[in-house]
Amino acid sequence: MKTSAGLESDTGEESDTSGVPRLVVAVDGPSGAGKSSTSRGAATALGLRYLDTGAMYRALTWWLLDRGVDVSDAGLVAGLAAEPVIEISTDPAAPWVRVNGQDVSAAIRTREVTGAVSAVAAVPRVRAHLIAIQREIIAAAAGIVAEGRDIGTVVAPDATVKVFLTADGAARASRRAAEASWSATSTQADQDRRDRLDAAQSGKAADAVEIDSTGLGLDDVVDAIVRLARDRAGVSFPRQKSR
Repeated sequence: MKTSAGLESDTGEESDTSGVPRLVVAVDGPSGAGKSSTSRGAATALGLRYLDTGAMYRALTWWLLDRGVDVSDAGLVAGLAAEPVIEISTDPAAPWVRVNGQDVSAAIRTREVTGAVSAVAAVPRVRAHLIAIQREIIAAAAGIVAEGRDIGTVVAPDATVKVFLTADGAARASRRAAEASWSATSTQADQDRRDRLDAAQSGKAADAVEIDSTGLGLDDVVDAIVRLARDRAGVSFPRQKSR
């Protein structure tokens, strides 16, 4: 799907959700809480699309760094925010991100991008540009699980289900370190820094259900979100068709 903002999402084959209400699930929370894996799992179980909004900020950050842009220069970043064409998959079984046709799915997860993304995401024009695109993607989907730091508060405040996923600092750092093969100590320091920088975009919606994933397995958290979604919607959503 090509949006008016120039971002394309790979919708692929939609699940058969005819006869059931449109469902938007917003999953927010800090880095390392397990938002991505949990949201993909919930989207698959509910037969919905999946949107990783953080990957969009990372994609823009990667593009800026690749061109040697000083991301601490908010004015310069703002002026370049809409220049690259960012494409993002909404298939939970096959997530990917492209910038100007180049697959950057792995490149956006580097430590360099992680260290710079908060500065880019804090620029108001960047947020306005990407949030507008995120809203287009959400509006175009028959149903979707969207995850990030401000989905339930800003991007989709009318979401059917809002979840605030959290975990204690040590658990979050351990998970991020395992994902990226970094040391837990340095990851904890980076995480604490990001939490401070991203605080303004990390509020919990008043009507969000908080889930502490510290002592829970992935399946437990996915099941909790699926139950919430089905309870709120009042129906059983079909599982996504296999590809």
